[in-house]
Amino acid sequence: MFLPENIRKVLNDENCKTDEIGMSEASIFIYDNKVLKVQEDEEESENEYQMLQYLQDKLPVPRIYAHEINDGKSYLVMSKCAGEMACSREYMDNPNLLCKLMANGLKSLWSIDVSDCPSDQRLSHKLAQAAYHVEHGLVDMDHVEPDTFGEKGFRNSAELLQWLYDNKPEEELVLSHGDFCLPNIFGVREDVTGYIDVGKTGIADKWCDIALCYRSLSHNYSGRYKPIPKDTVSDYDDMLLFRELGIAPDWEKIRYYILLDELF
Repeated sequence: MFLPENIRKVLNDENCKTDEIGMSEASIFIYDNKVLKVQEDEEESENEYQMLQYLQDKLPVPRIYAHEINDGKSYLVMSKCAGEMACSREYMDNPNLLCKLMANGLKSLWSIDVSDCPSDQRLSHKLAQAAYHVEHGLVDMDHVEPDTFGEKGFRNSAELLQWLYDNKPEEELVLSHGDFCLPNIFGVREDVTGYIDVGKTGIADKWCDIALCYRSLSHNYSGRYKPIPKDTVSDYDDMLLFRELGIAPDWEKIRYYILLDELF
């Protein structure tokens, strides 16, 4: 694999393995104490670099060791996160602990003052991005929810986009991760030790993260992403996250943000 010279120097020819977890289009390479992320040089990769800089000393995000744009690709070398990924066996076997971790992760995001946040991810911005994806045929129809389109859903992505414009909810603005799913959160017990994949992070509605977290929990416990080990004993239920957050679910907003994410 081609690597720019300064990126190669930082990695010191160490051995690595490819990360197969998650649904990112980026290529992730795991070294002994570093991570290399290679992706297209686009808005999301630029925002990730910017937000990693902004969040240093605000939240536990990776440290940047090196960054370079070369021939349309973004190369980012970061520190590894301590702890276990939230979709690890340790957490999946203990849904109460897992939901406590995820709730703590959300509360920490919401505690950050966003008055100087450089990234605006409000609905006006996200819907414009979604419209671009629809107009240019970039919607990944292979990874949508089974009932989003078809007989009981929307006829096509354009109809869904129009529905999203027509039904915009009032936003409760906070610092939003933007892709608050289990593979993007690391922890030690109930304490968050790392937020990764922050390319969609910025000012947005708190319910965006709640919705994607709820979906991620449901999918992981249903075995959609990988088979659940037969000896896993789970007492997971859909209300665990909301009990830890101390709020009632807003199902309309949850549905809205899950549907919005179908266009990304």
